Amino acid sequence: MRRLPVYLLLDTSGSMRGEPIEAVNMGLETLLGALRQDPYALETVHLTIITFDREAQTVVPMTALEDLVLPRITTPDSGPTHLGEALRMLAEQAGRDVRKGTMDQKGDWAPLLIVMTDGKPSDTALFQEQVPVIRKFGFANVIGCAAGPKAQRADIEPLCDHVVTLETMDANSFAQFFQWVSDVLAQGGRSVGSAVQEDLPPPPPEINVVL
Repeated sequence: MRRLPVYLLLDTSGSMRGEPIEAVNMGLETLLGALRQDPYALETVHLTIITFDREAQTVVPMTALEDLVLPRITTPDSGPTHLGEALRMLAEQAGRDVRKGTMDQKGDWAPLLIVMTDGKPSDTALFQEQVPVIRKFGFANVIGCAAGPKAQRADIEPLCDHVVTLETMDANSFAQFFQWVSDVLAQGGRSVGSAVQEDLPPPPPEINVVL
């Protein structure tokens, strides 16, 4: 069966330290559990997780859901938000990972990208340089999450097809967000290959879709 590559870019800068990053870890467990309940997602979704703070790193390379073991994601005591570097890494990695179709074999479905941050990119020039690269890559959908009171959706809107906001960064908010992400991915898995892009599933009250 053709794969549906899904990339999660998660902010692990110093401002995420404490309750927010613990809530993200719990939210990822929610996401994985929900996707594993969907037979089509279980067969098609292959997940990659890239974190970014002062550095960007791939903490989960592209892995099938049935084989995925979530790492415990941590944050430094302090530090910048190098989202531009994460996008540069994403472009290189997705270029290697995503299988293109040939005359003899169908390639992967168009990948999906979810970006979560509680601030704005510290490496502004690199971010602005990488946005058009990502936009041209061919992601079926790019969803940004501006989490918490300091995150401004305008900072990530140029990158995204849709932006959602979270007013708070507690365990319940992130659980609701990642549950909604699982609904988005499950819907994407069922509709791949369709000529019509479906609307996003309705979000819970904790999540505000603004674009």
